Amino acid sequence: MIMVVGATGNVGAPLVRMLAEAGEEVTAVSRRITAAPPGVVVRQGDLATLDFEGVSAVFLMVSGAFVPLDDVLARAAAAGVRKVVALSSQGVATGRHPAVLEDSVRRSGLEWTLLRPGAFASNTLQWAESVRSAREVVAPFADVALPVVDPEDIAAVAAAALREDGHAGQAYTLTGPAPITPREQAAAIGAAVGEPVRFTSQTREEARAMLLGFMPAEVADVTLDILGAPTPAEQQVSPDVARVLGRPPKPFAEWAALLAGAFK
Repeated sequence: MIMVVGATGNVGAPLVRMLAEAGEEVTAVSRRITAAPPGVVVRQGDLATLDFEGVSAVFLMVSGAFVPLDDVLARAAAAGVRKVVALSSQGVATGRHPAVLEDSVRRSGLEWTLLRPGAFASNTLQWAESVRSAREVVAPFADVALPVVDPEDIAAVAAAALREDGHAGQAYTLTGPAPITPREQAAAIGAAVGEPVRFTSQTREEARAMLLGFMPAEVADVTLDILGAPTPAEQQVSPDVARVLGRPPKPFAEWAALLAGAFK
């Protein structure tokens, strides 16, 4: 059985669906109970309450912080779990984020794979309300481009790592197929909804004030550093999605077209 921890998130939800469609036995764990595909076992819980009995592989998504997981992984190993796939961040490789979660995974004694995505395409859902009400996007760093990644591609790589051999000891950097600026993202959303979307530039200070409404100051500052002054590595397209999936990563415009309903 495969356990997905963080099963209702932008990566966890499509991962549960993909695994179920592939015929795997799946346990979906989340702090809140939601609908799941037929045959999926749904458990309400968190890292402190996980029961790994009968689980052979685990996907771990730890929300909001980079924390050590030694105790959790020790319990998993004791229960017979063989493999762990952990959602980390490209920022660990570029020195933006601490490596404590990755360190726990590496020393767990389990067969491990680390996923290091860059910025998510789904981060633009924070613009949905303003696009629906005013056909406007307000954001900083209008012309700074990053190769944002579709969460479905992250989920697909996770599914491959959980189901297949050959991924042990790998740390995959996951990006989209090309850098794209916030201004270009707004235009792609406009094309998806069939109406022009105006882009209004925001200062860093204005953006920080908004981010502080739902994330700690240190996380907000690192996020703005990456968005406003990315390193060459953070702007580079990684080959890892194509290497694992045998196809190129999906472009932002394709993601926007599929999620157009959220912006209408």
